[in-house]
Amino acid sequence: MKARIIAYYLPQFHPIPENDEAWGAGFTEWTNVAQARPLFKGHYQPRIPADLGFYDLRLPEVREQQAQMAREAGVEGFCYYHYWMGNGKQLLQRPFNEVLASGKPDFPFCLAWANHEWTTRTWQNGGKTKMIAPMVYGDEADYKAHFDYVLPAFRDHRYITVDGKPIFSIFDPYNFAGVARFITLWQQWALENGLPGIHFTAMINNTTTIKRRYDGTFDRVLPNLKSSADVFNDILALGFDSITSYGKSRAEMLNQGKYWRIVKKYAQEKMPFLPTLKYDYPKVVRHFFAPEDRWENVFPTVIPQWDRTPRAGNSEGIYVNSTPENFQKHLEDALKIVENKQPEHRLIFLKSWNEWGEGNYVEPDLKFGHGFLEAIKNVIK
Repeated sequence: MKARIIAYYLPQFHPIPENDEAWGAGFTEWTNVAQARPLFKGHYQPRIPADLGFYDLRLPEVREQQAQMAREAGVEGFCYYHYWMGNGKQLLQRPFNEVLASGKPDFPFCLAWANHEWTTRTWQNGGKTKMIAPMVYGDEADYKAHFDYVLPAFRDHRYITVDGKPIFSIFDPYNFAGVARFITLWQQWALENGLPGIHFTAMINNTTTIKRRYDGTFDRVLPNLKSSADVFNDILALGFDSITSYGKSRAEMLNQGKYWRIVKKYAQEKMPFLPTLKYDYPKVVRHFFAPEDRWENVFPTVIPQWDRTPRAGNSEGIYVNSTPENFQKHLEDALKIVENKQPEHRLIFLKSWNEWGEGNYVEPDLKFGHGFLEAIKNVIK
């Protein structure tokens, strides 16, 4: 086995009441994707899907086609973003609930808890920010309700495991003050329900300006571009079994200079009339992996493309030269990071399968066709 490619999967391609109220009836991720416009000569916008079209994830046929494409490319499974907002409140749960209940597609999956608040800021550039759904960390009764909801998924034969344990990702371990207690309780309940335990992985930047203490408070620190050991160990100490390492900030700092990147990013947010901030994809992603990404319990992340202008307008950098060929080289570099690990631990997370609003997807489009899927197949198969 060369590597285990797990692709993050966004379920926001169907209407929900919360989005209808915030944006108007029928809003989905496609709304911003379709209305995006190029900001400079050669800028690839709008991005138009090919084989699957502007799909609706309420259709089981679409989910079957996605699984078949992923399977043929060598992707092991989907990691569905899971929105438990606290006190039993969920968002976008229908596609995964139907996958679980129906047994189809018969394709491996796991869950990533997207534990962050939902505001209009995620899907618009400028304007007054409005709350769509707050992130509420409830008491132990809510932890138990959350566990009981996820338990049938953990028991499903399709659920992805590491060392025999179902893997569960947590998007933001920094702002969840009670995460250590949460992990302890879930591990206890897993054993009580006949599971061997849960493999908790923390999704974090391998270079960060935040240092988290055990009690949930944190300090601002200067980013360390030479080592991620302190960052990773601080999080592992909370009870996590592994780190899912994300190198975008590190790569951009090493490409442009630590302080220059921070200044330019801040200026772009405050003065969107400035020329678009561009990053040359192959020059950036060669810095994506920290030395500690080679640790046995660290899983690196790869990105095929990056362009959040459908959501964020001109306020964030755009990756140019994001071609299937350059992505294949990026994936080959990731393979070298994991090649000496035990086969079970050669996980590489792909961000993402279908984040079209971030220009961050491998599904077929009109420009590249199946190019990004073929790149995965060339490396993995």
